[in-house]
Amino acid sequence: MAPRNADLTCDISQTFPIPLEAHFSCRAGEVLAVVGPSGGGKTTLLRMIAGLTFPQQGQIRYGDAVWFDEQQSISLTPQQRHIGYLPQHFGLFPHLSALDNVISGLDHIPKALRKQRALDWLDRVNLHGFPNRLPAQLSGGQRQRVALARALAREPAILLLDEPFSAVDKETRERLYIELAHLKQQLSIPIVMVTHDIHEALLLADKMILISQGKMLQHGEPFEVISHPNDEAVARQMGLRNIFDGQVVEQDTERNMTTFTLGHELIVSDSAPKLTIGQNIRWVIPNQGIRFNTISSGRLCKSINKLEVLIESVLVMGESSRVMASVIDVGSIINADLPTHLVRKLALEAGVKTTIALKSDQIHILNP
Repeated sequence: MAPRNADLTCDISQTFPIPLEAHFSCRAGEVLAVVGPSGGGKTTLLRMIAGLTFPQQGQIRYGDAVWFDEQQSISLTPQQRHIGYLPQHFGLFPHLSALDNVISGLDHIPKALRKQRALDWLDRVNLHGFPNRLPAQLSGGQRQRVALARALAREPAILLLDEPFSAVDKETRERLYIELAHLKQQLSIPIVMVTHDIHEALLLADKMILISQGKMLQHGEPFEVISHPNDEAVARQMGLRNIFDGQVVEQDTERNMTTFTLGHELIVSDSAPKLTIGQNIRWVIPNQGIRFNTISSGRLCKSINKLEVLIESVLVMGESSRVMASVIDVGSIINADLPTHLVRKLALEAGVKTTIALKSDQIHILNP
Protein backbone atom coordinates (compact mmCIF):
# COMPACT_ATOMS: atom_id res chain seq x y z
CA MET A 1 0.00 0.00 0.00
CA ALA A 2 1.21 3.52 -0.79
CA PRO A 3 2.27 5.77 2.09
CA ARG A 4 -0.49 7.95 3.55
CA ASN A 5 -0.61 11.74 3.41
CA ALA A 6 0.56 11.82 -0.22
CA ASP A 7 -0.75 13.82 -3.18
CA LEU A 8 -2.93 12.45 -5.98
CA THR A 9 -1.81 13.19 -9.55
CA CYS A 10 -4.01 12.41 -12.53
CA ASP A 11 -2.91 12.70 -16.17
CA ILE A 12 -5.28 10.66 -18.33
CA SER A 13 -7.19 10.75 -21.60
CA GLN A 14 -9.46 8.60 -23.73
CA THR A 15 -11.75 8.95 -26.73
CA PHE A 16 -13.95 5.86 -26.23
CA PRO A 17 -16.51 4.95 -24.91
CA ILE A 18 -16.79 8.36 -23.22
CA PRO A 19 -14.35 11.10 -24.32
CA LEU A 20 -12.38 12.34 -21.32
CA GLU A 21 -9.23 14.33 -20.73
CA ALA A 22 -8.02 15.27 -17.26
CA HIS A 23 -4.73 16.67 -15.99
CA PHE A 24 -4.62 17.79 -12.34
CA SER A 25 -3.34 17.09 -8.85
CA CYS A 26 -5.02 17.07 -5.44
CA ARG A 27 -2.86 17.60 -2.38
CA ALA A 28 -3.19 15.77 0.91
CA GLY A 29 -5.67 17.64 3.13
CA GLU A 30 -7.26 19.36 0.15
CA VAL A 31 -10.84 19.12 -1.18
CA LEU A 32 -10.99 19.13 -4.97
CA ALA A 33 -14.47 19.66 -6.47
CA VAL A 34 -15.14 18.28 -9.96
CA VAL A 35 -18.04 20.37 -11.26
CA GLY A 36 -20.07 19.96 -14.42
CA PRO A 37 -23.40 19.03 -15.96
CA SER A 38 -24.83 15.50 -16.09
CA GLY A 39 -23.07 13.36 -18.69
CA GLY A 40 -19.98 15.56 -18.66
CA GLY A 41 -17.59 12.86 -17.43
CA LYS A 42 -17.48 13.60 -13.69
CA THR A 43 -18.44 10.17 -12.39
CA THR A 44 -16.33 8.44 -15.07
CA LEU A 45 -13.31 10.38 -13.81
CA LEU A 46 -14.06 9.39 -10.21
CA ARG A 47 -14.39 5.71 -11.17
CA MET A 48 -11.04 5.86 -12.95
CA ILE A 49 -9.36 7.28 -9.84
CA ALA A 50 -11.01 4.52 -7.80
CA GLY A 51 -9.81 1.79 -10.18
CA LEU A 52 -13.33 0.69 -11.10
CA THR A 53 -12.66 1.50 -14.76
CA PHE A 54 -9.43 2.29 -16.63
CA PRO A 55 -8.66 5.08 -19.10
CA GLN A 56 -7.18 4.35 -22.52
CA GLN A 57 -3.94 6.13 -21.74
CA GLY A 58 -2.11 8.18 -19.16
CA GLN A 59 -1.06 7.80 -15.56
CA ILE A 60 -2.59 8.05 -12.06
CA ARG A 61 -0.19 8.35 -9.12
CA TYR A 62 -0.53 8.55 -5.36
CA GLY A 63 2.70 10.02 -4.07
CA ASP A 64 5.46 7.88 -5.60
CA ALA A 65 3.15 4.91 -6.10
CA VAL A 66 1.81 4.35 -9.63
CA TRP A 67 -1.85 3.28 -9.59
CA PHE A 68 -2.33 3.26 -13.35
CA ASP A 69 0.05 3.50 -16.30
CA GLU A 70 -0.95 2.06 -19.66
CA GLN A 71 2.64 2.13 -20.96
CA GLN A 72 3.89 0.06 -18.01
CA SER A 73 0.70 -2.08 -17.98
CA ILE A 74 -0.03 -1.09 -14.37
CA SER A 75 -3.69 -1.02 -13.28
CA LEU A 76 -4.19 -1.50 -9.54
CA THR A 77 -7.56 -2.63 -8.20
CA PRO A 78 -9.62 -0.45 -5.78
CA GLN A 79 -8.48 -2.72 -2.94
CA GLN A 80 -4.82 -2.22 -3.89
CA ARG A 81 -5.35 1.55 -4.05
CA HIS A 82 -7.08 1.51 -0.63
CA ILE A 83 -9.83 3.90 -1.67
CA GLY A 84 -12.61 5.40 0.47
CA TYR A 85 -15.57 5.69 -1.91
CA LEU A 86 -19.00 7.20 -1.20
CA PRO A 87 -21.28 6.51 -4.20
CA GLN A 88 -24.15 8.80 -5.12
CA HIS A 89 -26.88 6.69 -3.47
CA PHE A 90 -24.65 5.47 -0.63
CA GLY A 91 -24.46 1.78 -1.70
CA LEU A 92 -25.48 0.37 1.70
CA PHE A 93 -26.47 -3.28 2.10
CA PRO A 94 -30.20 -3.13 3.02
CA HIS A 95 -30.12 -6.38 5.05
CA LEU A 96 -27.17 -5.26 7.22
CA SER A 97 -27.31 -2.96 10.25
CA ALA A 98 -25.46 0.34 10.29
CA LEU A 99 -22.68 -1.31 12.29
CA ASP A 100 -22.39 -4.30 9.95
CA ASN A 101 -22.38 -2.02 6.90
CA VAL A 102 -19.32 -0.26 8.30
CA ILE A 103 -17.69 -3.58 9.27
CA SER A 104 -18.20 -4.79 5.68
CA GLY A 105 -15.53 -2.33 4.53
CA LEU A 106 -12.95 -3.50 7.08
CA ASP A 107 -11.83 -6.85 5.69
CA HIS A 108 -8.26 -5.52 5.51
CA ILE A 109 -7.82 -5.46 9.32
CA PRO A 110 -7.96 -8.35 11.86
CA LYS A 111 -11.50 -9.52 12.60
CA ALA A 112 -11.15 -8.86 16.33
CA LEU A 113 -10.54 -5.16 15.69
CA ARG A 114 -13.36 -4.51 13.21
CA LYS A 115 -16.34 -3.97 15.55
CA GLN A 116 -14.63 -1.35 17.71
CA ARG A 117 -13.24 0.45 14.65
CA ALA A 118 -16.75 0.58 13.17
CA LEU A 119 -18.31 1.81 16.43
CA ASP A 120 -15.65 4.52 16.74
CA TRP A 121 -16.42 5.83 13.25
CA LEU A 122 -20.19 5.76 13.74
CA ASP A 123 -19.57 7.89 16.80
CA ARG A 124 -17.32 10.28 14.84
CA VAL A 125 -20.07 10.90 12.27
CA ASN A 126 -22.63 11.51 15.06
CA LEU A 127 -24.44 8.16 14.79
CA HIS A 128 -23.78 6.93 18.33
CA GLY A 129 -26.83 4.96 19.45
CA PHE A 130 -27.85 3.76 15.94
CA PRO A 131 -25.55 0.77 15.31
CA ASN A 132 -28.30 -1.85 15.10
CA ARG A 133 -30.67 -0.01 12.78
CA LEU A 134 -31.17 -1.14 9.21
CA PRO A 135 -30.79 1.45 6.41
CA ALA A 136 -34.60 1.52 5.95
CA GLN A 137 -34.91 2.65 9.60
CA LEU A 138 -32.56 5.61 9.07
CA SER A 139 -33.14 9.03 7.51
CA GLY A 140 -31.39 10.02 4.29
CA GLY A 141 -28.80 12.02 6.24
CA GLN A 142 -28.18 9.14 8.63
CA ARG A 143 -27.75 6.66 5.75
CA GLN A 144 -25.23 9.00 4.21
CA ARG A 145 -23.29 9.16 7.47
CA VAL A 146 -23.20 5.37 7.64
CA ALA A 147 -21.77 5.29 4.11
CA LEU A 148 -19.24 7.99 5.05
CA ALA A 149 -18.24 6.09 8.21
CA ARG A 150 -17.75 2.91 6.12
CA ALA A 151 -15.51 4.81 3.68
CA LEU A 152 -13.46 6.53 6.40
CA ALA A 153 -13.16 3.54 8.74
CA ARG A 154 -10.87 2.00 6.11
CA GLU A 155 -8.42 4.84 6.82
CA PRO A 156 -8.19 5.28 3.06
CA ALA A 157 -5.39 6.78 1.02
CA ILE A 158 -7.93 9.14 -0.59
CA LEU A 159 -11.67 9.83 -0.21
CA LEU A 160 -13.92 9.96 -3.28
CA LEU A 161 -17.41 11.50 -2.97
CA ASP A 162 -19.92 11.18 -5.84
CA GLU A 163 -22.68 13.83 -5.49
CA PRO A 164 -22.53 13.26 -1.71
CA PHE A 165 -25.33 15.67 -0.77
CA SER A 166 -27.80 15.26 -3.64
CA ALA A 167 -30.06 12.72 -1.90
CA VAL A 168 -30.77 14.68 1.30
CA ASP A 169 -32.93 17.69 2.16
CA LYS A 170 -31.54 21.22 2.49
CA GLU A 171 -31.40 21.28 6.31
CA THR A 172 -29.55 17.95 6.44
CA ARG A 173 -27.25 19.09 3.64
CA GLU A 174 -26.22 22.18 5.60
CA ARG A 175 -25.37 20.06 8.66
CA LEU A 176 -23.37 17.63 6.52
CA TYR A 177 -21.40 20.52 5.00
CA ILE A 178 -20.25 21.43 8.50
CA GLU A 179 -19.39 17.81 9.31
CA LEU A 180 -17.35 17.44 6.13
CA ALA A 181 -15.47 20.66 6.93
CA HIS A 182 -14.64 19.27 10.41
CA LEU A 183 -13.58 15.91 8.97
CA LYS A 184 -11.34 17.65 6.45
CA GLN A 185 -9.44 19.27 9.32
CA GLN A 186 -8.88 15.84 10.91
CA LEU A 187 -7.92 13.98 7.73
CA SER A 188 -4.74 14.63 5.83
CA ILE A 189 -5.72 12.87 2.61
CA PRO A 190 -6.83 14.09 -0.83
CA ILE A 191 -10.63 14.39 -1.06
CA VAL A 192 -12.17 14.46 -4.55
CA MET A 193 -15.84 15.47 -4.64
CA VAL A 194 -18.06 15.28 -7.73
CA THR A 195 -20.93 17.79 -7.78
CA HIS A 196 -23.10 19.73 -10.22
CA ASP A 197 -23.74 22.38 -7.54
CA ILE A 198 -21.51 25.46 -7.91
CA HIS A 199 -22.57 26.72 -4.46
CA GLU A 200 -21.38 23.46 -2.92
CA ALA A 201 -18.01 23.73 -4.64
CA LEU A 202 -17.52 27.37 -3.60
CA LEU A 203 -18.43 26.49 -0.02
CA LEU A 204 -16.37 23.33 0.48
CA ALA A 205 -13.56 23.09 -2.06
CA ASP A 206 -9.97 24.33 -1.93
CA LYS A 207 -9.63 23.75 -5.67
CA MET A 208 -12.11 23.03 -8.41
CA ILE A 209 -12.20 21.60 -11.90
CA LEU A 210 -14.87 22.60 -14.39
CA ILE A 211 -15.55 19.73 -16.77
CA SER A 212 -17.93 19.54 -19.72
CA GLN A 213 -18.28 16.91 -22.44
CA GLY A 214 -15.16 15.19 -21.11
CA LYS A 215 -12.92 18.27 -21.30
CA MET A 216 -11.43 20.33 -18.48
CA LEU A 217 -12.53 23.91 -19.03
CA GLN A 218 -10.68 25.44 -16.07
CA HIS A 219 -8.82 24.41 -12.91
CA GLY A 220 -7.98 26.56 -9.90
CA GLU A 221 -9.21 28.04 -6.62
CA PRO A 222 -13.01 28.50 -6.67
CA PHE A 223 -12.95 32.27 -6.15
CA GLU A 224 -10.32 32.67 -8.87
CA VAL A 225 -12.39 30.62 -11.32
CA ILE A 226 -15.59 32.56 -10.67
CA SER A 227 -13.73 35.91 -10.78
CA HIS A 228 -11.59 35.12 -13.84
CA PRO A 229 -13.34 32.54 -16.04
CA ASN A 230 -11.28 31.54 -19.07
CA ASP A 231 -14.11 32.06 -21.52
CA GLU A 232 -17.86 32.44 -21.87
CA ALA A 233 -18.48 28.69 -21.57
CA VAL A 234 -16.82 28.69 -18.15
CA ALA A 235 -18.66 31.86 -17.09
CA ARG A 236 -22.03 30.33 -17.96
CA GLN A 237 -21.21 27.04 -16.27
CA MET A 238 -20.31 29.00 -13.13
CA GLY A 239 -23.79 30.51 -13.22
CA LEU A 240 -22.61 34.01 -14.16
CA ARG A 241 -25.47 35.85 -15.88
CA ASN A 242 -24.04 39.33 -16.40
CA ILE A 243 -22.16 38.83 -19.68
CA PHE A 244 -22.09 41.77 -22.13
CA ASP A 245 -20.66 43.01 -25.42
CA GLY A 246 -18.21 45.88 -25.52
CA GLN A 247 -15.67 47.64 -27.71
CA VAL A 248 -12.19 48.62 -26.53
CA VAL A 249 -11.70 52.40 -26.32
CA GLU A 250 -8.40 52.69 -24.44
CA GLN A 251 -5.75 50.61 -22.68
CA ASP A 252 -3.30 51.76 -20.01
CA THR A 253 -0.89 48.88 -19.58
CA GLU A 254 1.17 50.71 -16.93
CA ARG A 255 -1.89 51.06 -14.69
CA ASN A 256 -3.29 47.72 -15.89
CA MET A 257 -6.60 49.24 -17.00
CA THR A 258 -8.87 48.78 -20.01
CA THR A 259 -11.72 51.13 -20.98
CA PHE A 260 -14.51 49.84 -23.21
CA THR A 261 -18.11 50.61 -24.09
CA LEU A 262 -21.45 49.36 -22.83
CA GLY A 263 -23.71 51.04 -25.36
CA HIS A 264 -22.82 54.73 -24.98
CA GLU A 265 -21.48 54.21 -21.43
CA LEU A 266 -17.78 53.75 -20.66
CA ILE A 267 -16.67 50.91 -18.39
CA VAL A 268 -13.22 50.49 -16.84
CA SER A 269 -11.69 47.14 -15.86
CA ASP A 270 -8.64 46.64 -13.67
CA SER A 271 -6.99 44.39 -16.23
CA ALA A 272 -5.23 44.90 -19.54
CA PRO A 273 -5.11 41.71 -21.60
CA LYS A 274 -3.58 42.04 -25.03
CA LEU A 275 -6.29 43.83 -27.02
CA THR A 276 -6.45 46.42 -29.81
CA ILE A 277 -8.37 49.69 -29.87
CA GLY A 278 -11.76 49.14 -31.50
CA GLN A 279 -11.73 45.39 -30.82
CA ASN A 280 -15.06 43.82 -29.94
CA ILE A 281 -15.02 41.93 -26.64
CA ARG A 282 -17.26 40.00 -24.25
CA TRP A 283 -16.98 40.80 -20.57
CA VAL A 284 -18.48 39.53 -17.33
CA ILE A 285 -19.04 40.72 -13.78
CA PRO A 286 -19.98 38.38 -10.90
CA ASN A 287 -22.75 39.15 -8.46
CA GLN A 288 -20.36 40.38 -5.76
CA GLY A 289 -19.06 43.09 -8.11
CA ILE A 290 -22.40 44.95 -8.29
CA ARG A 291 -23.33 47.60 -5.71
CA PHE A 292 -26.70 49.33 -5.43
CA ASN A 293 -27.28 52.94 -4.38
CA THR A 294 -28.88 53.76 -1.05
CA ILE A 295 -31.82 55.66 -2.50
CA SER A 296 -32.70 57.68 0.60
CA SER A 297 -29.21 59.10 1.20
CA GLY A 298 -27.57 58.84 -2.18
CA ARG A 299 -24.53 56.99 -0.81
CA LEU A 300 -22.69 54.72 -3.21
CA CYS A 301 -19.32 53.02 -2.99
CA LYS A 302 -16.48 54.79 -4.77
CA SER A 303 -16.47 53.67 -8.38
CA ILE A 304 -15.85 55.07 -11.81
CA ASN A 305 -18.36 52.60 -13.25
CA LYS A 306 -21.68 54.17 -12.23
CA LEU A 307 -24.78 53.35 -14.24
CA GLU A 308 -28.34 54.69 -14.02
CA VAL A 309 -30.78 51.76 -14.02
CA LEU A 310 -34.49 51.06 -13.92
CA ILE A 311 -35.61 48.19 -11.68
CA GLU A 312 -37.58 45.84 -13.91
CA SER A 313 -38.49 43.18 -11.34
CA VAL A 314 -37.76 41.94 -7.83
CA LEU A 315 -38.32 38.26 -7.08
CA VAL A 316 -38.25 37.48 -3.35
CA MET A 317 -36.98 33.96 -2.60
CA GLY A 318 -36.90 33.82 1.17
CA GLU A 319 -33.75 35.40 2.58
CA SER A 320 -32.48 36.23 -0.91
CA SER A 321 -34.06 38.28 -3.71
CA ARG A 322 -33.29 38.34 -7.43
CA VAL A 323 -33.24 41.87 -8.85
CA MET A 324 -33.40 42.54 -12.58
CA ALA A 325 -32.53 46.07 -13.75
CA SER A 326 -32.10 47.63 -17.20
CA VAL A 327 -29.39 50.21 -17.90
CA ILE A 328 -31.24 53.42 -18.85
CA ASP A 329 -30.80 54.44 -22.52
CA VAL A 330 -28.73 51.29 -23.11
CA GLY A 331 -31.18 48.49 -22.42
CA SER A 332 -28.67 45.91 -21.17
CA ILE A 333 -30.08 43.83 -18.31
CA ILE A 334 -28.20 43.56 -15.01
CA ASN A 335 -29.07 40.59 -12.77
CA ALA A 336 -28.20 40.65 -9.08
CA ASP A 337 -28.95 38.45 -6.08
CA LEU A 338 -29.26 40.52 -2.90
CA PRO A 339 -30.26 39.76 0.69
CA THR A 340 -33.98 40.45 0.99
CA HIS A 341 -33.42 42.73 4.00
CA LEU A 342 -31.10 44.89 1.84
CA VAL A 343 -33.67 45.04 -0.97
CA ARG A 344 -36.20 46.40 1.55
CA LYS A 345 -33.69 48.81 3.06
CA LEU A 346 -32.84 50.19 -0.38
CA ALA A 347 -36.56 50.30 -1.33
CA LEU A 348 -35.88 48.41 -4.55
CA GLU A 349 -39.06 47.57 -6.45
CA ALA A 350 -40.25 47.47 -10.05
CA GLY A 351 -40.37 50.94 -11.65
CA VAL A 352 -37.76 52.53 -9.33
CA LYS A 353 -34.80 54.34 -10.89
CA THR A 354 -31.50 54.12 -9.05
CA THR A 355 -27.74 53.98 -9.53
CA ILE A 356 -25.47 50.96 -9.47
CA ALA A 357 -21.69 50.71 -9.38
CA LEU A 358 -19.66 47.99 -11.07
CA LYS A 359 -16.43 47.30 -9.18
CA SER A 360 -13.58 47.64 -11.66
CA ASP A 361 -11.49 44.94 -9.97
CA GLN A 362 -14.35 42.45 -10.44
CA ILE A 363 -14.87 43.09 -14.17
CA HIS A 364 -13.26 40.37 -16.27
CA ILE A 365 -12.69 40.48 -20.04
CA LEU A 366 -13.31 37.04 -21.50
CA ASN A 367 -11.00 35.25 -23.90
CA PRO A 368 -12.50 35.13 -27.41
